[in-house]
Amino acid sequence: MTPSRLQEALAAKEQIWGGWVVGPTIIGPEEFALAGYDYVGFDLQHGYLDDADVALQLRRLEHVPIATAVRLPSADPAPIGRVLDAGADAVIIAMIESAEQAAAAVAATRYAPAGVRSFGPLRASLGHDPAALEARVSVFAMVETAKGLLALDDICAVPGLTGVYVGPADLAISMGYTLAEAWTQPAVRDAMTHVQTTASRADLVTGIHAGTGKLGKAVADMGFRMVTLTSEAQALRRGAAEHLKEAR
Repeated sequence: MTPSRLQEALAAKEQIWGGWVVGPTIIGPEEFALAGYDYVGFDLQHGYLDDADVALQLRRLEHVPIATAVRLPSADPAPIGRVLDAGADAVIIAMIESAEQAAAAVAATRYAPAGVRSFGPLRASLGHDPAALEARVSVFAMVETAKGLLALDDICAVPGLTGVYVGPADLAISMGYTLAEAWTQPAVRDAMTHVQTTASRADLVTGIHAGTGKLGKAVADMGFRMVTLTSEAQALRRGAAEHLKEAR
């Protein structure tokens, strides 16, 4: 059985740092690993990827020392099952606004009678023990709307949930602010803090999209444990700009 690198990293470190992949790339995840990142997330909600792309990436990363997570747009069990069968350590389910939705996300990662996942591991190294396959999976509910905030206590009480992951952009928009105000409006920052403290009290892992190293440090100081710093596109843009600045 291939162990969960994400679970191992969370057990070993107070904070873990992640990169994000939004498009088909061969070297992006490996470069994140080489730079010392703990995990890489693959975006099936907003990115230009499908689950076949992600399956190939996960297979490629089998022998690369980095954990993997996949963000999906809903708790639909079929795509969740496919990325788990391909070896993802975790799923991050977007736009969770109720305990029922969070429970559906958990059920999609569990076999009967506890859930609705269909058996079909695709990687030999995963083994064929249903209990072990379930145990290696981490499930994160994204709380990123005002409605989700209202249901936060109930979401955090859902059995089997690993953690809560904040999406600052959608959170700010749902609260009536602009994207530019996601990190400057006290009300939005207070909402992030509320998610972190509430989820931590429930013994859940707290994660968040930061977008920059500076913001990553700020949210780590707030207590978030799983911090996504940048996507491969953002990292490329920043590096390219710095090289051009040096050359000029």
